[in-house]
Amino acid sequence: MSTADKSSAYRTRMLTTTAMLGALSGLLMLIEFPLGFIAPSFYKLDLSEIPVMIGTFAFGPIQGVVIEAVKIIIKLILKGTSTGFVGDLANFIIGCAMVIPAGIIYKRKKTKKSAVIGMIVSTLVMAVVGVFLNAYVMIPMYSAFMPIEQIVEAGKAIIPWVNSTFTFCLFCVLPFNLIKGIIVSVVVAIIYKPLSRLIHKGL
Repeated sequence: MSTADKSSAYRTRMLTTTAMLGALSGLLMLIEFPLGFIAPSFYKLDLSEIPVMIGTFAFGPIQGVVIEAVKIIIKLILKGTSTGFVGDLANFIIGCAMVIPAGIIYKRKKTKKSAVIGMIVSTLVMAVVGVFLNAYVMIPMYSAFMPIEQIVEAGKAIIPWVNSTFTFCLFCVLPFNLIKGIIVSVVVAIIYKPLSRLIHKGL
């Protein structure tokens, strides 16, 4: 196979896999559950970042962002939005905050160690971005559907230290995203290697 043929085969495999992972991720986004011990029930955990992270490691951070976008589009087609797109926008931005750092770190050196470091860094970045994004953008936007005072009170009912939007994000949103990042990272660490062989087979 010539270099041009190999390049064409790689692009075809990348586009096909990107579409498949995006669709799978969109379906996983429909399966969500609350973590009532740390955040109010309107914060729901889903595992849709697992296929996105796999695609990011396989093809790089740019494709990771593309898969994130496909995921949101698939979810909106199948379910629509119940938050005026606020939750969907937050999911996209926070998802990108997780996969981009991991993708950049892993792309520089494709080893198991760099993958682990990438996922640790990405989990921390996602958690921090989630705090400030929710505190200063998403919760104010979401207040059109639920008053901020009611959101804070819902957090305070679970974590007594919550008394403002920022403390809500610090004590509820931060650990929520840390838990999500840890779960996604552990699953990806277990399944990525065998899936990587399948994704790149013949390339």
